[in-house]
Amino acid sequence: MSTEERRTGSGTQDAKKNNRSRNKPRSAGSGSSGKSGRPGDRYAALDLGTNNCRLLVAVPQGKTFRIVDAFSRIVRLGEGISQTGKLSDAAMDRAVEAISTCAEKIKLRGVTHMRCIATEACRSAQNGSVFLERVRKETGLEFEIIPAEEEARLAVLGCKELIAPDADAALIFDIGGGSTEISWLRKGANNGFEVVEWMSMPVGVVNVSEKWDGRQLTDEAYERAVAEVRELIASFGDPAGLKPLFESGSAHFLGTSGTVTSIAGVHLQLPRYRRDRVDGLWLTMETVEKITQYLHKMSLEERANEPCIGPERADLVVSGCIILDALVREWPVDRVRVADRGLREGLLVEIATGAKQQRRKKRRSRKRKRPAAKTDQS
Repeated sequence: MSTEERRTGSGTQDAKKNNRSRNKPRSAGSGSSGKSGRPGDRYAALDLGTNNCRLLVAVPQGKTFRIVDAFSRIVRLGEGISQTGKLSDAAMDRAVEAISTCAEKIKLRGVTHMRCIATEACRSAQNGSVFLERVRKETGLEFEIIPAEEEARLAVLGCKELIAPDADAALIFDIGGGSTEISWLRKGANNGFEVVEWMSMPVGVVNVSEKWDGRQLTDEAYERAVAEVRELIASFGDPAGLKPLFESGSAHFLGTSGTVTSIAGVHLQLPRYRRDRVDGLWLTMETVEKITQYLHKMSLEERANEPCIGPERADLVVSGCIILDALVREWPVDRVRVADRGLREGLLVEIATGAKQQRRKKRRSRKRKRPAAKTDQS
Protein backbone atom coordinates (compact mmCIF):
# COMPACT_ATOMS: atom_id res chain seq x y z
CA MET A 1 0.00 0.00 0.00
CA SER A 2 1.36 3.44 -0.88
CA THR A 3 2.00 6.14 1.71
CA GLU A 4 -1.12 8.03 0.63
CA GLU A 5 -3.36 5.10 1.51
CA ARG A 6 -4.18 5.17 5.20
CA ARG A 7 -7.23 3.53 6.64
CA THR A 8 -9.65 3.69 9.52
CA GLY A 9 -12.61 1.41 9.95
CA SER A 10 -16.04 2.94 9.65
CA GLY A 11 -18.59 4.38 7.26
CA THR A 12 -21.07 3.59 4.53
CA GLN A 13 -21.15 3.60 0.73
CA ASP A 14 -24.17 4.69 -1.27
CA ALA A 15 -24.46 2.12 -4.04
CA LYS A 16 -26.76 -0.87 -4.13
CA LYS A 17 -23.97 -3.29 -5.02
CA ASN A 18 -22.03 -5.16 -2.34
CA ASN A 19 -24.79 -4.78 0.26
CA ARG A 20 -23.65 -8.05 1.78
CA SER A 21 -20.36 -6.62 3.00
CA ARG A 22 -21.95 -3.39 4.22
CA ASN A 23 -24.69 -5.17 6.19
CA LYS A 24 -22.16 -6.79 8.51
CA PRO A 25 -22.20 -5.32 12.04
CA ARG A 26 -19.57 -2.62 12.43
CA SER A 27 -18.59 0.18 14.75
CA ALA A 28 -19.75 3.58 13.60
CA GLY A 29 -16.68 5.42 14.76
CA SER A 30 -18.21 8.77 13.91
CA GLY A 31 -18.70 10.70 17.08
CA SER A 32 -19.59 10.14 20.68
CA SER A 33 -23.08 10.09 22.10
CA GLY A 34 -21.94 10.27 25.71
CA LYS A 35 -22.64 7.31 27.98
CA SER A 36 -23.98 4.14 26.48
CA GLY A 37 -27.71 3.76 25.96
CA ARG A 38 -29.95 1.16 27.54
CA PRO A 39 -29.36 -2.45 26.46
CA GLY A 40 -32.64 -2.50 24.54
CA ASP A 41 -32.06 0.69 22.59
CA ARG A 42 -32.01 0.51 18.79
CA TYR A 43 -31.38 3.54 16.60
CA ALA A 44 -32.31 3.99 12.93
CA ALA A 45 -31.26 6.75 10.53
CA LEU A 46 -33.02 6.84 7.16
CA ASP A 47 -31.90 9.25 4.45
CA LEU A 48 -33.97 9.71 1.30
CA GLY A 49 -31.86 11.63 -1.18
CA THR A 50 -32.14 12.61 -4.81
CA ASN A 51 -30.36 9.44 -5.92
CA ASN A 52 -30.31 7.01 -3.00
CA CYS A 53 -32.43 5.64 -0.21
CA ARG A 54 -30.13 4.66 2.66
CA LEU A 55 -30.69 3.21 6.11
CA LEU A 56 -28.47 2.48 9.10
CA VAL A 57 -29.61 0.62 12.23
CA ALA A 58 -27.34 0.76 15.26
CA VAL A 59 -27.10 -0.29 18.91
CA PRO A 60 -25.28 1.59 21.68
CA GLN A 61 -21.71 0.45 22.30
CA GLY A 62 -19.83 2.33 24.99
CA LYS A 63 -19.71 6.00 24.07
CA THR A 64 -20.54 5.35 20.42
CA PHE A 65 -22.68 2.78 18.59
CA ARG A 66 -22.37 -0.33 16.46
CA ILE A 67 -24.08 -0.75 13.09
CA VAL A 68 -26.15 -3.95 13.02
CA ASP A 69 -28.02 -3.47 9.74
CA ALA A 70 -27.77 -1.32 6.63
CA PHE A 71 -29.61 -0.81 3.39
CA SER A 72 -28.80 1.22 0.30
CA ARG A 73 -30.62 1.39 -3.00
CA ILE A 74 -30.37 3.74 -5.94
CA VAL A 75 -33.90 5.04 -6.58
CA ARG A 76 -33.21 8.25 -8.56
CA LEU A 77 -36.07 10.05 -6.90
CA GLY A 78 -34.95 13.33 -8.43
CA GLU A 79 -34.89 12.03 -11.98
CA GLY A 80 -36.31 14.67 -14.33
CA ILE A 81 -36.97 17.34 -11.67
CA SER A 82 -34.69 19.79 -13.46
CA GLN A 83 -37.05 19.62 -16.47
CA THR A 84 -40.49 19.22 -14.85
CA GLY A 85 -40.12 20.55 -11.32
CA LYS A 86 -41.94 17.45 -10.04
CA LEU A 87 -41.19 13.94 -8.83
CA SER A 88 -42.21 11.47 -11.52
CA ASP A 89 -44.62 8.60 -10.85
CA ALA A 90 -41.95 6.00 -11.70
CA ALA A 91 -39.39 7.63 -9.39
CA MET A 92 -41.88 7.82 -6.53
CA ASP A 93 -42.82 4.16 -6.99
CA ARG A 94 -39.14 3.15 -6.84
CA ALA A 95 -38.62 5.17 -3.70
CA VAL A 96 -41.73 3.79 -1.96
CA GLU A 97 -40.57 0.25 -2.69
CA ALA A 98 -37.16 0.95 -1.15
CA ILE A 99 -38.65 2.74 1.86
CA SER A 100 -40.99 -0.22 2.43
CA THR A 101 -37.95 -2.47 2.69
CA CYS A 102 -36.46 -0.06 5.22
CA ALA A 103 -39.70 -0.07 7.23
CA GLU A 104 -39.54 -3.86 7.41
CA LYS A 105 -35.94 -3.76 8.64
CA ILE A 106 -36.79 -1.12 11.24
CA LYS A 107 -39.64 -3.28 12.56
CA LEU A 108 -37.56 -6.46 12.48
CA ARG A 109 -34.73 -4.83 14.43
CA GLY A 110 -37.06 -3.45 17.10
CA VAL A 111 -35.93 0.13 16.63
CA THR A 112 -36.71 2.37 19.60
CA HIS A 113 -35.45 5.74 18.31
CA MET A 114 -35.31 6.86 14.69
CA ARG A 115 -35.27 9.80 12.36
CA CYS A 116 -36.23 9.81 8.69
CA ILE A 117 -35.10 12.73 6.56
CA ALA A 118 -35.56 13.82 2.96
CA THR A 119 -33.20 16.20 1.18
CA GLU A 120 -32.89 18.10 -2.11
CA ALA A 121 -35.34 16.15 -4.30
CA CYS A 122 -38.22 16.67 -1.88
CA ARG A 123 -37.03 20.20 -1.03
CA SER A 124 -37.20 21.35 -4.64
CA ALA A 125 -40.05 19.27 -6.09
CA GLN A 126 -43.49 20.86 -6.21
CA ASN A 127 -45.04 17.58 -5.07
CA GLY A 128 -42.39 16.68 -2.48
CA SER A 129 -44.66 17.05 0.55
CA VAL A 130 -47.52 15.22 -1.17
CA PHE A 131 -45.19 12.34 -1.93
CA LEU A 132 -44.03 12.09 1.69
CA GLU A 133 -47.66 11.94 2.82
CA ARG A 134 -48.08 8.95 0.49
CA VAL A 135 -44.97 7.40 2.08
CA ARG A 136 -46.46 7.86 5.54
CA LYS A 137 -49.73 6.18 4.57
CA GLU A 138 -48.10 3.25 2.75
CA THR A 139 -45.10 2.55 4.99
CA GLY A 140 -45.91 4.15 8.34
CA LEU A 141 -42.69 6.17 8.28
CA GLU A 142 -42.82 9.92 8.73
CA PHE A 143 -40.15 11.93 6.91
CA GLU A 144 -39.09 15.50 7.53
CA ILE A 145 -37.66 17.64 4.75
CA ILE A 146 -34.52 19.17 6.20
CA PRO A 147 -32.96 22.44 4.99
CA ALA A 148 -29.61 22.42 3.21
CA GLU A 149 -27.88 23.94 6.24
CA GLU A 150 -28.88 20.99 8.42
CA GLU A 151 -27.85 18.54 5.72
CA ALA A 152 -24.37 20.10 5.67
CA ARG A 153 -24.17 20.12 9.46
CA LEU A 154 -25.10 16.44 9.79
CA ALA A 155 -22.56 15.42 7.15
CA VAL A 156 -19.85 17.27 9.08
CA LEU A 157 -20.95 15.71 12.36
CA GLY A 158 -20.70 12.26 10.83
CA CYS A 159 -17.18 12.51 9.42
CA LYS A 160 -15.16 15.42 10.87
CA GLU A 161 -13.13 13.11 13.13
CA LEU A 162 -11.23 12.17 9.96
CA ILE A 163 -9.75 15.66 9.64
CA ALA A 164 -5.98 15.44 10.07
CA PRO A 165 -4.99 16.72 13.53
CA ASP A 166 -2.00 18.59 12.05
CA ALA A 167 -4.21 20.57 9.63
CA ASP A 168 -5.17 24.18 10.30
CA ALA A 169 -8.35 24.02 8.24
CA ALA A 170 -10.41 21.63 6.14
CA LEU A 171 -13.12 21.67 3.51
CA ILE A 172 -15.77 18.95 3.74
CA PHE A 173 -17.80 18.30 0.62
CA ASP A 174 -20.84 16.09 0.12
CA ILE A 175 -21.70 15.63 -3.55
CA GLY A 176 -25.29 14.41 -3.64
CA GLY A 177 -27.77 13.62 -6.35
CA GLY A 178 -29.44 17.03 -6.47
CA SER A 179 -27.17 19.31 -4.46
CA THR A 180 -23.65 19.66 -3.14
CA GLU A 181 -22.93 20.87 0.37
CA ILE A 182 -19.56 22.43 1.20
CA SER A 183 -18.39 23.28 4.72
CA TRP A 184 -15.24 25.12 5.74
CA LEU A 185 -13.76 24.26 9.13
CA ARG A 186 -11.01 25.96 11.09
CA LYS A 187 -8.99 24.59 13.99
CA GLY A 188 -10.18 26.20 17.20
CA ALA A 189 -9.88 25.76 20.94
CA ASN A 190 -8.40 22.46 22.17
CA ASN A 191 -7.38 21.67 18.57
CA GLY A 192 -11.00 20.96 17.66
CA PHE A 193 -12.44 21.88 14.27
CA GLU A 194 -15.51 24.06 13.97
CA VAL A 195 -17.56 25.06 10.93
CA VAL A 196 -16.95 28.71 10.07
CA GLU A 197 -18.84 28.83 6.75
CA TRP A 198 -20.94 26.57 4.57
CA MET A 199 -22.73 26.68 1.23
CA SER A 200 -25.17 24.55 -0.70
CA MET A 201 -25.55 24.68 -4.45
CA PRO A 202 -28.36 22.99 -6.43
CA VAL A 203 -25.87 20.95 -8.41
CA GLY A 204 -25.58 17.19 -7.98
CA VAL A 205 -24.73 14.11 -9.99
CA VAL A 206 -28.28 13.56 -11.26
CA ASN A 207 -29.00 17.05 -12.58
CA VAL A 208 -25.46 17.49 -13.95
CA SER A 209 -25.77 14.17 -15.78
CA GLU A 210 -29.16 15.17 -17.20
CA LYS A 211 -27.88 18.52 -18.38
CA TRP A 212 -24.57 17.40 -19.88
CA ASP A 213 -25.35 13.76 -20.70
CA GLY A 214 -23.15 11.91 -18.26
CA ARG A 215 -23.17 8.79 -20.38
CA GLN A 216 -20.44 10.11 -22.67
CA LEU A 217 -19.07 13.64 -22.50
CA THR A 218 -16.68 15.10 -25.03
CA ASP A 219 -13.59 16.84 -23.66
CA GLU A 220 -15.11 20.19 -24.63
CA ALA A 221 -18.40 19.47 -22.85
CA TYR A 222 -16.55 18.26 -19.76
CA GLU A 223 -14.53 21.48 -19.54
CA ARG A 224 -17.61 23.66 -20.07
CA ALA A 225 -19.45 21.77 -17.33
CA VAL A 226 -16.52 22.19 -14.93
CA ALA A 227 -16.30 25.92 -15.70
CA GLU A 228 -20.03 26.36 -15.02
CA VAL A 229 -19.86 24.61 -11.65
CA ARG A 230 -16.66 26.43 -10.71
CA GLU A 231 -18.38 29.75 -11.36
CA LEU A 232 -21.06 28.81 -8.82
CA ILE A 233 -18.43 27.92 -6.23
CA ALA A 234 -16.44 31.08 -6.93
CA SER A 235 -19.54 33.23 -6.45
CA PHE A 236 -19.47 32.36 -2.76
CA GLY A 237 -15.97 33.81 -2.44
CA ASP A 238 -13.79 33.22 0.61
CA PRO A 239 -15.96 34.58 3.43
CA ALA A 240 -13.90 33.03 6.23
CA GLY A 241 -10.53 34.03 4.77
CA LEU A 242 -9.26 30.45 4.69
CA LYS A 243 -7.95 30.23 1.12
CA PRO A 244 -4.34 31.14 2.10
CA LEU A 245 -4.29 28.09 4.38
CA PHE A 246 -5.32 25.87 1.47
CA GLU A 247 -2.80 27.44 -0.88
CA SER A 248 0.00 26.98 1.66
CA GLY A 249 -0.74 23.27 2.11
CA SER A 250 -1.92 23.49 5.72
CA ALA A 251 -5.49 22.47 4.86
CA HIS A 252 -7.06 19.53 3.05
CA PHE A 253 -10.31 18.23 1.61
CA LEU A 254 -12.50 15.59 3.25
CA GLY A 255 -15.00 14.03 0.86
CA THR A 256 -18.13 12.18 1.89
CA SER A 257 -19.98 11.00 -1.21
CA GLY A 258 -20.27 8.17 -3.70
CA THR A 259 -18.05 10.12 -6.11
CA VAL A 260 -14.98 10.15 -3.90
CA THR A 261 -15.48 6.59 -2.60
CA SER A 262 -15.79 5.38 -6.21
CA ILE A 263 -12.58 7.20 -7.16
CA ALA A 264 -10.85 5.54 -4.21
CA GLY A 265 -12.14 2.07 -5.12
CA VAL A 266 -11.01 2.44 -8.73
CA HIS A 267 -7.61 3.70 -7.59
CA LEU A 268 -7.17 0.66 -5.34
CA GLN A 269 -8.34 -1.63 -8.17
CA LEU A 270 -10.68 -3.41 -5.79
CA PRO A 271 -12.45 -6.46 -7.24
CA ARG A 272 -15.45 -5.43 -5.14
CA TYR A 273 -16.10 -2.41 -2.98
CA ARG A 274 -14.64 -2.64 0.54
CA ARG A 275 -15.35 0.19 2.91
CA ASP A 276 -12.60 -1.00 5.28
CA ARG A 277 -10.08 -0.20 2.52
CA VAL A 278 -11.71 3.06 1.46
CA ASP A 279 -12.86 4.88 4.60
CA GLY A 280 -10.05 7.13 5.82
CA LEU A 281 -7.93 6.67 2.69
CA TRP A 282 -5.66 9.56 1.73
CA LEU A 283 -5.34 10.45 -1.94
CA THR A 284 -3.08 13.03 -3.53
CA MET A 285 -4.82 15.42 -5.89
CA GLU A 286 -2.56 14.10 -8.62
CA THR A 287 -4.12 10.67 -8.11
CA VAL A 288 -7.64 12.12 -8.02
CA GLU A 289 -7.04 13.95 -11.30
CA LYS A 290 -5.60 10.79 -12.89
CA ILE A 291 -8.62 8.66 -11.91
CA THR A 292 -11.07 11.41 -12.88
CA GLN A 293 -9.65 11.60 -16.40
CA TYR A 294 -9.50 7.80 -16.59
CA LEU A 295 -13.23 7.58 -15.83
CA HIS A 296 -14.06 10.45 -18.18
CA LYS A 297 -12.29 8.74 -21.08
CA MET A 298 -14.08 5.43 -20.49
CA SER A 299 -17.17 4.39 -22.37
CA LEU A 300 -20.42 3.95 -20.46
CA GLU A 301 -20.05 0.17 -20.71
CA GLU A 302 -16.50 0.26 -19.38
CA ARG A 303 -17.55 2.31 -16.36
CA ALA A 304 -20.48 -0.05 -15.78
CA ASN A 305 -18.00 -2.94 -15.64
CA GLU A 306 -15.94 -1.24 -12.94
CA PRO A 307 -16.80 -3.17 -9.75
CA CYS A 308 -16.78 -0.02 -7.59
CA ILE A 309 -19.15 1.82 -9.96
CA GLY A 310 -21.52 -0.61 -11.66
CA PRO A 311 -24.27 -0.02 -14.24
CA GLU A 312 -26.51 2.02 -11.91
CA ARG A 313 -23.89 4.72 -11.39
CA ALA A 314 -22.03 4.53 -14.70
CA ASP A 315 -23.67 7.70 -16.04
CA LEU A 316 -23.39 9.57 -12.73
CA VAL A 317 -19.79 9.12 -11.61
CA VAL A 318 -18.33 11.46 -14.25
CA SER A 319 -20.84 14.12 -13.20
CA GLY A 320 -19.48 13.79 -9.67
CA CYS A 321 -15.96 14.13 -11.06
CA ILE A 322 -17.01 17.38 -12.77
CA ILE A 323 -18.17 18.84 -9.46
CA LEU A 324 -15.03 17.69 -7.64
CA ASP A 325 -12.81 18.99 -10.44
CA ALA A 326 -14.48 22.41 -10.23
CA LEU A 327 -14.02 22.48 -6.46
CA VAL A 328 -10.31 21.62 -6.70
CA ARG A 329 -9.68 24.29 -9.34
CA GLU A 330 -11.28 26.95 -7.16
CA TRP A 331 -9.84 25.70 -3.86
CA PRO A 332 -6.46 24.10 -4.71
CA VAL A 333 -5.18 21.49 -2.24
CA ASP A 334 -2.57 18.73 -2.23
CA ARG A 335 -4.61 15.93 -0.71
CA VAL A 336 -8.09 14.67 0.03
CA ARG A 337 -9.23 12.16 2.61
CA VAL A 338 -12.04 9.79 1.74
CA ALA A 339 -14.93 9.37 4.19
CA ASP A 340 -17.23 6.40 3.77
CA ARG A 341 -19.43 7.92 6.45
CA GLY A 342 -21.37 11.14 6.76
CA LEU A 343 -24.97 12.28 7.02
CA ARG A 344 -26.48 9.06 8.38
CA GLU A 345 -23.74 8.66 10.97
CA GLY A 346 -24.36 12.27 11.97
CA LEU A 347 -28.03 11.43 12.36
CA LEU A 348 -27.18 8.47 14.59
CA VAL A 349 -25.02 10.65 16.83
CA GLU A 350 -27.93 13.07 17.27
CA ILE A 351 -30.46 10.27 17.81
CA ALA A 352 -28.26 8.72 20.51
CA THR A 353 -27.73 12.11 22.17
CA GLY A 354 -31.46 12.80 22.10
CA ALA A 355 -32.26 9.39 23.63
CA LYS A 356 -29.81 10.07 26.44
CA GLN A 357 -31.36 13.48 27.13
CA GLN A 358 -34.85 11.92 27.24
CA ARG A 359 -33.68 9.39 29.84
CA ARG A 360 -32.16 12.14 31.98
CA LYS A 361 -35.39 14.16 31.80
CA LYS A 362 -37.45 11.12 32.85
CA ARG A 363 -35.14 10.43 35.79
CA ARG A 364 -35.41 14.03 36.99
CA SER A 365 -39.19 13.88 36.62
CA ARG A 366 -39.41 10.68 38.69
CA LYS A 367 -37.26 12.23 41.41
CA ARG A 368 -39.55 15.26 41.61
CA LYS A 369 -42.66 13.07 41.87
CA ARG A 370 -41.16 10.75 44.51
CA PRO A 371 -42.80 11.43 47.92
CA ALA A 372 -40.50 12.58 50.68
CA ALA A 373 -39.59 9.93 53.23
CA LYS A 374 -41.63 10.11 56.46
CA THR A 375 -39.69 10.76 59.68
CA ASP A 376 -40.43 8.90 62.92
CA GLN A 377 -41.98 11.41 65.36
CA SER A 378 -42.60 8.96 68.22
